[in-house]
Amino acid sequence: MRSAYLLYYIILYPIARILLPCAVFGRENIPAGPLVICANHTSLMDPVLVGYAFGRKRQLFFMAKAELFKVPVLGAFLRSIGVFPINREETDISSIRTAIRHLKNGQQIMMFPEGTRVGDSDMVPAKSGAVRIATKMKAPILPIYITPGKKILRSSKVVIGMPYTVEAPADKNYLPLADELMVKIQALEPKH
Repeated sequence: MRSAYLLYYIILYPIARILLPCAVFGRENIPAGPLVICANHTSLMDPVLVGYAFGRKRQLFFMAKAELFKVPVLGAFLRSIGVFPINREETDISSIRTAIRHLKNGQQIMMFPEGTRVGDSDMVPAKSGAVRIATKMKAPILPIYITPGKKILRSSKVVIGMPYTVEAPADKNYLPLADELMVKIQALEPKH
């Protein structure tokens, strides 16, 4: 585990827990070993909530949009805790290789399949990157639902589903698998 990640967790998560209280359901569903974690994405706070849900003993390697790394202090900070960039405008081979390297090392990566933040009531089609990487590495996918409408001092929920595996489609069309992933994520939405 990167020492910067642990330091970040110890210092900032107690503050985040006060400002963004969060109930986590399904921690028992988190397997050990390589894993592609996928969640819906409605807020800048989603990575913080997912990190909290996994605890300080389990470092996640987040994929984040490359634009964040152009901000000098923020970019350096993100790299120090193991976040790696992806260029969303094209097929980013470097980012895919980084994700594959982490999985080969038995680590867990976190991706937002929609590829961007989506409004609370909006729907966008998922991109196929997460399922492509999972099939290539034969790594399970772990769907997570994060309640939208996050506000300071208002409780949120993180619901962790059951891991599942996917096989590469014979026709090389990964979009149905990406759609299936989003259905699994949305199915975790709390009913009350």
